[in-house]
Amino acid sequence: MAQAAESPNIFGAPIATNAPAAIFEVREDHPVPRLGITGTGPHQTNKFYANFYLGNQNAPTYVHPYSVAWAKGQGAASSWGLSISHIEAKQRVYGQAAPNTGAAKFYLNPVGIQSICLSAVELGPQAALTLDNMHAQSVNVNLLAVTKGKALVTFPLVQGMGFVTGIYHGSTPAIHTGVFFRTVTKSTKGPKVGVTKYTIYLEDGKVWHVYGYSAKGDTLDLQVLNNSFAKATKPFNGIIQVAKDPGNAEATIDSASGAYPTGVTLSGSTSGSKGTYMFTYQKAGMQNTKLLMYALPHHVESFDTNTYKAVSKVQLQTTTKGLATAVIADAWTMVEPNMPVLMGFAPWDPVSGSKVNLKAASINSISAVALKEISQNMDQQSNQNSMYFSGKALAKFAHVCYATHDLLKNPKLAHSGLNNLKAAFSRFALNKQQFPLYYESAWGGVVSSATYQTGNSGADFGNTYYNDHHFHYGYFILAAAIIGHLDPTWLTKPNIDYVNTLVRDVANPSSSDKYFPVFRNFDWYHGHSWAHGLYETLDGKDQESSSEDSMHAYAIKVWGAVIKDANMEARGNMMLAIIARSLSQYYLYTSDNKVQPSNFIGNRVAGILFENKCDHTTYFGTNIEYIQGIHMLPLLPSTKLTRPNRFVQQEWATYFDKGRADKIDGGWKGILFGNLATVDPKTAWAFFTAKDFNPSWLDGGASLTWYQTYAAALMG
Repeated sequence: MAQAAESPNIFGAPIATNAPAAIFEVREDHPVPRLGITGTGPHQTNKFYANFYLGNQNAPTYVHPYSVAWAKGQGAASSWGLSISHIEAKQRVYGQAAPNTGAAKFYLNPVGIQSICLSAVELGPQAALTLDNMHAQSVNVNLLAVTKGKALVTFPLVQGMGFVTGIYHGSTPAIHTGVFFRTVTKSTKGPKVGVTKYTIYLEDGKVWHVYGYSAKGDTLDLQVLNNSFAKATKPFNGIIQVAKDPGNAEATIDSASGAYPTGVTLSGSTSGSKGTYMFTYQKAGMQNTKLLMYALPHHVESFDTNTYKAVSKVQLQTTTKGLATAVIADAWTMVEPNMPVLMGFAPWDPVSGSKVNLKAASINSISAVALKEISQNMDQQSNQNSMYFSGKALAKFAHVCYATHDLLKNPKLAHSGLNNLKAAFSRFALNKQQFPLYYESAWGGVVSSATYQTGNSGADFGNTYYNDHHFHYGYFILAAAIIGHLDPTWLTKPNIDYVNTLVRDVANPSSSDKYFPVFRNFDWYHGHSWAHGLYETLDGKDQESSSEDSMHAYAIKVWGAVIKDANMEARGNMMLAIIARSLSQYYLYTSDNKVQPSNFIGNRVAGILFENKCDHTTYFGTNIEYIQGIHMLPLLPSTKLTRPNRFVQQEWATYFDKGRADKIDGGWKGILFGNLATVDPKTAWAFFTAKDFNPSWLDGGASLTWYQTYAAALMG
């Protein structure tokens, strides 16, 4: 990979703005209704606020550090407003400790605690909830007295917001609590001119501050009617803001009252290996007041000097991302100084770079294996009823072709395989697979036709419902990048358009592309992606495979390089660098991890990371090789970036050393030893070249050629 050029705004230009090619049948319907969504698409499917338009519309939304939900007349408060909750670390519930590690199997945060509910007297059983301004990091939630009525209260939700803010449109404010008021005290002197302040002590000992501000001059006078209900004496035009005080934070919270965020503009630039990305907050309310926003640990770690000066001492616990830190600023700038710009297709090390030279003896040994594997029936192996498994097969053979051509120095053999690979890929590029993709305009995306044809909502891991798109399509993008690298003549307009359509579906960078939402999967606030699509869930979005998340970012990087789209390549590099940073805090745990609970990090991996819980398991079984291994596959040049040596060594010592890995069977055995190659290539080489090596130890997305080549390259 050549040194990356300077890109002043890597989010500035769309990949494309045209409709997806005619090979994609267009559907205007989708099995999941768009509850309460106003306006035309495309609509976000995998973002933090999805519960507001799914199911009963009242499962929680996790804005960090708060969670909010439409109370909908239910729960202890019996409110029809927006309930606000914040969970302390000591309120967590832990699963049973594992006998071998002593680590809790899971931890979760209680849901349904209605500390404060912001409502209006006019809301009742006929109330409705609508959404507008649906963006990647923000949304407006509107509460209406009746369906198709006018909004009585609007809640602009922005990830990391320091206050939950309700904009009252002439309705009468009502505040409920399911925890009960101990005292409600009005400040005799507001924190600033025009702002009314109440401090509420709840019966759980927690302190909340409530602020009222009206540009029209309305005043907020609350009457406490009982220990769970207070209401204003008259209708109100203005904002009411709620913030929890973790202790010694009142002055900081006071100073930020009156202003609130309404959205986020993401921008970014690169220069060499340095990447910079910025959140610029759109702001309303008091313009001379700086916003209070909460940053996650990986943000604070990467803040530039000026942003770091705005960091306060105020912290609140998040559900699964450690302590959030209050930042008093209208914009944040984060720096990734070591993007992997020189990483290409060859095995790679963060210190010594790409490994393209193999010893002659290794080449001779691997070549016999490559000859066998490159002769396998690629068309048959990739012709499956699953985009996921088909993509894995194509990427597997792409790596065999690459290794044969570039590292084993056998272009003739590589091209015979490459021709078969291109033929196998063409089935998908022509959209002639068993379940062709549809472009559906109801939400805005390319989805498997499997659910439409079978009625099974879980077909192909829920692809039709937008589950796992970055996993599924990432493998195709990766295979295409290798094909294009080996044969630039394959990069015809139809082939590039097909692959770019998959990139647009998972990682469209621009709102000027009207066919796909912006960054469906990657969450620029959390620093990783969410796999969970259009299914209501109490614990919020989740993701099981951190390594396949990394794979999709790597695929975007190398595809951008192959088609000479410098901005796409830069976005892939930036995402990889951010993922590497966030995984080490939230997903992959060394013994000194200070973010996750101390009694959980012994698991070494999160298992499935939700917004509200971590569960050391998988969706397909509880074998330890499944739980750890799903965070290892596939083995890529980027693996050593996102899975650092120290982590791999500690994980291996916890679960797999001293012959324990040898007792595991099936494709997971190969995955484990492929992972071992990142830190102990000699032992991995001995395993993969053993005379009694069993082909059943290869996962359907893995080849012996690539495993041997990877280990040999790192051995030097």
